[in-house]
Amino acid sequence: MAESTTATAHGSHDGDGVTKRDFLTLVAGAGAAVGAGAMAWPLIDSMNPSKDVLALSSIEVDLKPIQAGQAITTMWRGKPVFVRNRTAEEIKAAQAEAKGLADPATDAERVKPGKEQWLVVVGICTHLGCVPVGNRPSDQRGEYGGWFCPCHGSQYDTSGRVRHGPAPANLPVPPYAFLSDTKIKIG
Repeated sequence: MAESTTATAHGSHDGDGVTKRDFLTLVAGAGAAVGAGAMAWPLIDSMNPSKDVLALSSIEVDLKPIQAGQAITTMWRGKPVFVRNRTAEEIKAAQAEAKGLADPATDAERVKPGKEQWLVVVGICTHLGCVPVGNRPSDQRGEYGGWFCPCHGSQYDTSGRVRHGPAPANLPVPPYAFLSDTKIKIG
């Protein structure tokens, strides 16, 4: 007895009900999916950050040249970052209880444990985006010894907390880590 295959209106099929059309539909669908992926990949890849942006995503800062009571300004992601080596008096003033803060935060929340002398904050006033003064010895630092924004009079203490003026929030603390006792990585 010979096996027979039957033809239907949808095309030929073998004994299990799979037609050539089913196979062609599967191959065409897979080809379309691969083609769509090949066309979408350049668009998706173009949204990745460029190499120059990735290079600035983190920076290392050498702390050795910064003496007690001094501060430097470095750039990270196009923003000024203040790194201050605080004196014992500045640390004591920052750790003292501050009442009536617009953005309550303790000094311990803004520095790394065991490294309280180092304060790292983004140096952009939270009122209108000005850059406060206070890193140079000749700069006005306001009543609280930190930073002063001459544009609208906001004053920040030695922990970067807003203490006076229209600024609604403290100077932000960027993500940073100590690589050694004399080097930090920001970002």
